[in-house]
Amino acid sequence: MKTPFDVQSERGSTWHRWDPHIHTPGTALNDQYAGPDPWAAFLDAIEASNPPIRAMGITDYFGIERYEQVVDEKRRERLSGVGLIFPNVELRLGIETAKASAVNIHLLFSPHDADHVDRIKRFLLEFEFSYLGEFYRCQRSDLIRLGRAHKPDLTDDDAARSEGANQFKVNFDQLKQAWSKNEWIKKNTLIAVAGGEKDGTSGLRDATASFAAQRKNVEGLAHIIFSANPKQVRFWLGKESATVEELERQYNGCKPCLHGSDAHSLAKAGQPDGDRRCWIKGDLMFDSLRQACIEPEERVFIGTEPPRGALDSHTINSLTVTNAPWIANGTVELNAGLVAVIGARGSGKTALADLIAAGGLALSPHLNERSFILRAKQHLGDSKAELQWASGETTGNDLAKTDMEDLLASPYVQYLSQQFVDQLCSAEGLNDALVTEIERVIFNAHPLNERQGADSFQELLGLRLETSRLKRKRQQQALTRASADLTDERVKKDGIKALEKDRDEKKRAIDKDKTDRKSLVAKGNEERARRHEQVSRAVDAKRQLVDQAKRRHQALLHLQNDVRDFRTRQASSLLADLKQEREHAGLSATDWEAFRLDYAGPVDKLLTERIEQANLSVAALQGSAKTDPVPQATPDPAVALIPADANLADESLSLLERELARLSTLVGVDAQNVKRFTTVSDKITKAEAALTKVLQQIERTQGADERIRALVDARRSAYAAIFEAIVEEELELADLYAPIKERIDEAAGSLSKLSFSVRRNVDLALWAAKGEALLDLRTNGPFKGRGELLRAARAGLMAEWATGDAAQAATALLNFVKANEAALRTHMPENTEFRAWARNISDWLYSTDHITVGYGLQYDGVDIEQLSPGTRGIVLLLLYLAIDAEDDRPLIIDQPEENLDPQSIYQELVHRFRDAKKRRQIVIVTHNANLVVNTDADQVIVAQCGPHRPGQLPLITYESGSLENPLIRQHVCDILEGGERAFKERAKRLRVTI
Repeated sequence: MKTPFDVQSERGSTWHRWDPHIHTPGTALNDQYAGPDPWAAFLDAIEASNPPIRAMGITDYFGIERYEQVVDEKRRERLSGVGLIFPNVELRLGIETAKASAVNIHLLFSPHDADHVDRIKRFLLEFEFSYLGEFYRCQRSDLIRLGRAHKPDLTDDDAARSEGANQFKVNFDQLKQAWSKNEWIKKNTLIAVAGGEKDGTSGLRDATASFAAQRKNVEGLAHIIFSANPKQVRFWLGKESATVEELERQYNGCKPCLHGSDAHSLAKAGQPDGDRRCWIKGDLMFDSLRQACIEPEERVFIGTEPPRGALDSHTINSLTVTNAPWIANGTVELNAGLVAVIGARGSGKTALADLIAAGGLALSPHLNERSFILRAKQHLGDSKAELQWASGETTGNDLAKTDMEDLLASPYVQYLSQQFVDQLCSAEGLNDALVTEIERVIFNAHPLNERQGADSFQELLGLRLETSRLKRKRQQQALTRASADLTDERVKKDGIKALEKDRDEKKRAIDKDKTDRKSLVAKGNEERARRHEQVSRAVDAKRQLVDQAKRRHQALLHLQNDVRDFRTRQASSLLADLKQEREHAGLSATDWEAFRLDYAGPVDKLLTERIEQANLSVAALQGSAKTDPVPQATPDPAVALIPADANLADESLSLLERELARLSTLVGVDAQNVKRFTTVSDKITKAEAALTKVLQQIERTQGADERIRALVDARRSAYAAIFEAIVEEELELADLYAPIKERIDEAAGSLSKLSFSVRRNVDLALWAAKGEALLDLRTNGPFKGRGELLRAARAGLMAEWATGDAAQAATALLNFVKANEAALRTHMPENTEFRAWARNISDWLYSTDHITVGYGLQYDGVDIEQLSPGTRGIVLLLLYLAIDAEDDRPLIIDQPEENLDPQSIYQELVHRFRDAKKRRQIVIVTHNANLVVNTDADQVIVAQCGPHRPGQLPLITYESGSLENPLIRQHVCDILEGGERAFKERAKRLRVTI
């Protein structure tokens, strides 16, 4: 009859409910089964158990008759839901507990050898009990004799057997001796001892101190403890008063705690107290008990339901490849935990990984000359890979189109192909791919409510650093402006001597021209000449006023245009930019209109009035006044147009110019003189106007020192503010990496060697190179030759730039500039305009683009950039297995050990794989025995490839099962180097034979 389960599952080790300690009707002691047909009732109860019992340890005292009876019922097609039935012989040691009971010890026998019943019965005959000078052996007939010897009035054989079983005690040393000399027993038997206080080793706790050593002897011999007490479970896992090392030293290692219903009645059959059911992960074989002894924490659980691993929506139940005559298995079932794919080279291991990745829409980034799908593309035809998920969902891909189709959706699995791992491990420095993976892990470590709606690390980084980066950008702009203004002021200050020289030369020229003009005045016209000079000065003054009025009028018109342009173009553009940058502000269109920039006052009215005033001022200064004499066609030169006592400053420019022209005619004696006089007068007028400008420049330059001091302070403040922004960015980055740092700080083992650190990166060589590009390094001086500037910067700036605060960095640069200003000028290139060069030097000195903030990743104190490829591989796998706790998609890894040495795998990664498989499904393609055996892989898939077939792919076959499956174990030993050694070393310290 077909069972509703697999005794040996292709899916590998899965959780099954076991009852390793259950008594049946007819048990030798305390048989409380009753009714007309207790056996039928017992079998019905087991068959109706929910969850179903898949494995049973049929228990009786000093014999296996009840086990044989249950096996007979199984042959008669009862207990179809039970896949494993094994004998559990309960013995009583001659050691008494504080509750006046003997310590119970159990022998659990493997039922898989055909002659196991005979072997067990012969072994039990090794135990003898002496009573009244006669020896009794551990068999039914002798137990009946012992019972009647102790109570002669017993006539019923079953009652006599029960009394005999109650009196029979096994000497502990006799048990050890019998065990040690029987190889079959050692290979096929596990010893369990009761852990309770009444009839278990805990009952020796309160007995005399002389039992302390005996208790350790008994518990040290046992492979299993029968107890469901949570404290005992933790103790025997090394999580209470004794460490794992102490358990190994004093008790021969950790031990699994098993629990059964210990049923002596129908009500208890398969019904343990408090629903403390026993779950064992493995095939329904005795070897699963052996594996439980080796992996007590991973393989055994006591509770209502077994532990859950990955969520159903993130667990692949099976891979199905259709239209693929090159694969023998249409469907490959997958375990929800750790799946190890092994096989010889070229056997189809990577093919399976590629197929799973293709079905999970994750293959396209990994297609290259080493991928199976790309190499076999011409033979794939219309083959399709489909994944059936535990949730019922199906995903898939046409294999010939994986380079296109799986780009259309988010990957359902995370695929670390061999070439991808090689790329991350072998490249120098922090390459883009490795940085991307690290940043993805950091991003995933942030709770959803702390991501500010960001979908990626870079987006979150931009949001978190926006304030400090905007501050840095604005202060950089302020610094650039201050540097430019400072250069201009210093150039002006340096040019004051030239201005003073120009002033003196202009004065001398004006004095000379005035002397020349006097020489052109005819004798007797001196008074007219003086009047001419007065009017000439008035004309110059009035022209300047007119020019000023016109410039004011023009400036007002420009300002009016600026206002119009700002409203129609700039304000709208600024509002649009602001809305785009702050789109998440949640403001309505009406709200945003309140942010439209405009002028605070009534600028339109003000400008209209001022423009009108400027028009009137120009007209009044320039035009003819109503009181001006009317121009004549042939005016009389002798008639003055302006009275001698009139204030020339009050007259209009047009009248002053008419008066000047009249006087010019009178002053000269002839036409030639008049022309020359006018020419000299114009020259003087222009020179005096130029002199006025020079005097204004000198006056402004005389205040340069104060302005320079203010600009120096402004530049220093801006520079310090940039470093404040850099420090703020460092703090923000540290906060951004805090979840990962906390996770690492709390970890132990290899993960504790990993560390993140925020650090300031200073590219001093780049900064120095930019400076050298502005200098003539051939000139004799402090910076002659390449490298001298870098050396000076390293001594004077590097420490403060790399680790200093804002004030320290600003002070260091100020001191560097003061110390090297003259030296820099020494190396100014020839034929270079000083102002432009000085501005470039200032921009370079105060630049900060060579200073960035980033993070460093270290392993065991060494930066990842300096790690070997093998150690990088460890770091990479630590990221995926231990740190990236938020990504619960199935993880497919193809041969990660290619970059790792076996010792590193065992020490650094094995326990990480063991922890990670509890929360996510892992499929690992490997040649390394440690990654299969010591990780206690839940399923092993053996890939095998047939012979070459011309024009088509060779046939690939996948055989799968659990590590407790002898055939799978043999494949592991045959295929993986050190496989057999790994099995033996894993089992030998617990005296368990695999």
